[in-house]
Amino acid sequence: MKKMLNKKNILTVLLALAAYGVIFALVQAGALSRHFQSLLVPVGVNIILAVSLNLTVGFLGELTLGHAGFMSVGAYAGCLFTLNSTLPMAIKFPLGMLVGGLVAALFGIIIGIPALRLKGDYLAIVTLAFGEIIRSVVTNLTITGGAGGLKKIEKASTFTIVFIVAAITSIIISNLVKSRHGRAICAIRDNVIAAESAGINVVYYKLLAFTVAAFFAGVAGVLYGHNLGILKPDTFDFNKSIEILV
Repeated sequence: MKKMLNKKNILTVLLALAAYGVIFALVQAGALSRHFQSLLVPVGVNIILAVSLNLTVGFLGELTLGHAGFMSVGAYAGCLFTLNSTLPMAIKFPLGMLVGGLVAALFGIIIGIPALRLKGDYLAIVTLAFGEIIRSVVTNLTITGGAGGLKKIEKASTFTIVFIVAAITSIIISNLVKSRHGRAICAIRDNVIAAESAGINVVYYKLLAFTVAAFFAGVAGVLYGHNLGILKPDTFDFNKSIEILV
């Protein structure tokens, strides 16, 4: 808890709140065009996706091209939950994000156990294949709306909600990287053999980074679905994974 409340984190939170206040004031004053306002939620979603992917690609040092796959799994799971739940939107929307994140994390574990034993181009190819397989499966499922997409999703994603989730994502991953687990993850990136000789469980920490990244990708997917009101399988192709990576 003390680490979470250090001066640097407090300053970061204050700057984030200041940025939010400025943007919110501009929106309320009508100083921003409708087009610019429509970009606020997608920007926040992309921040969540990029920050979470950076945990795997940047700090772990493993090139993965399946982030759109985790995003799609989380998006469909969370949006199906909210569509079929009778709870008020104020309750089922946060629960939907949690469901989407947990389902994506589960797939992260399932895919990560075999895939993370590979390195370099081989890992990129396997994760790319995972994303394409997920897209093909979703396209041929009735429950997901098939190729036509999942429709009638309530547009509940607001700038405030996305901003809060993006801030939480950044703070959690930042503190994870600075923790003992984060130092182990960075050590694996620098030298796997040296990390193993120091007693670091390489498979465990790789899987941890992969699963956390998948969780937040799933949450971003739910926010994405509740912003557009529709989910189409073609949105989550390999180009989306490369876009997040770039």
